[in-house]
Amino acid sequence: MNFYQIKKNAMDMGDELRQANEKLNEMLANPQVETADITAQQKVVDSAQERYNVAKKQMDKAEAEEKANLKPDKNAVQMTPEQKKDKAFAELVRKTMAKEAVSNDIYQALGDDDTTGGNKFLPKTVSTNIITAPAENNPLRDISTVTQIPNLEIPRLSFTLDDDGFIQDKDTAKEIEAKGDTVAFSRNKFKVMVGMSETVLLGSDASLTSYVNQGLQNGVTVKERSVAFNPAPTKEAEKHMSFYDPSNNIKTVTGADLYEAITNAIADLHEAYRENATVVMSYKDYLKIIRTLANGSATLYGAQPSEVLGKPVVFTDAAVKPIVGDFSYSQYNYDINTLYDQDKDVKTGINYFVVTAWMDHQIKLANAFRIADVASK
Repeated sequence: MNFYQIKKNAMDMGDELRQANEKLNEMLANPQVETADITAQQKVVDSAQERYNVAKKQMDKAEAEEKANLKPDKNAVQMTPEQKKDKAFAELVRKTMAKEAVSNDIYQALGDDDTTGGNKFLPKTVSTNIITAPAENNPLRDISTVTQIPNLEIPRLSFTLDDDGFIQDKDTAKEIEAKGDTVAFSRNKFKVMVGMSETVLLGSDASLTSYVNQGLQNGVTVKERSVAFNPAPTKEAEKHMSFYDPSNNIKTVTGADLYEAITNAIADLHEAYRENATVVMSYKDYLKIIRTLANGSATLYGAQPSEVLGKPVVFTDAAVKPIVGDFSYSQYNYDINTLYDQDKDVKTGINYFVVTAWMDHQIKLANAFRIADVASK
């Protein structure tokens, strides 16, 4: 057995001992339980305690040998910085799953020296990878802003003059007057759970690191996409994050068909936003437009979407209605105070590495966007 298998065996023995003790306490609290049954359960507890003690000694011995093997060897092949990070992150995951404390050495190897002494946050290197390099696609990442700043407050406009008379778009002026000239990002908690089998957990450092990072990246990205394009948010704290929620007062522009609705929406934007506008829509809706415009001709099918609609186009099935606007006024912000934990599904035996994060999506100016829709007949 390798070190991690020995450690898992000790953990299993510990769980068995805990369950036996809990059952004994329940029996003691029940006056209807016979004394003979209590005596029998006490023997079960004693047996579990002896087995745990032996397993714990084996684990302590194996851990001591593991630490001894980690001492520098002059003849050993030196690990690359990437291999060191993989090893450190794999240790972070395994210690979390084993409910053990993560040492400062691991944080330092991952680029976080924890100088405050109170850090329970995924180390900076890992956090940066998860937030900035996802595999799942959130199209807003390429056109929106993504930051990681605690208690972030920013101005609604990127610049100001000594008076607000320079704002030619009167609707924008009214919005700033109503909402204030700064945007304060809030902390909205969500969890990402990466399920893994024991073979993954006991596998190589590189495989474990890649597997967990991929799962965390995908979970974070799907959350970003879902809150921004939720057609009917039910959570009060997430309503301001959705382009479609009525509370954000994003204007809907209609047309006889989808093509006319989108072009009308582009034209309806003030020139300050129209210059940098992007169309975010589903590919299914785009094909409807092409079929209508092509009228049996194949010419348009080879044209770039930006040539057809006159503005850059980004596709996502999450966009139930096309959104047109300057997406520099859409911003995600993460609070760095991320926590990690572990859980286990006792029915399937799958272990979960759980990350609790805090994120907010702010639509800094509603007047920078329009929703395109077909006029009802």
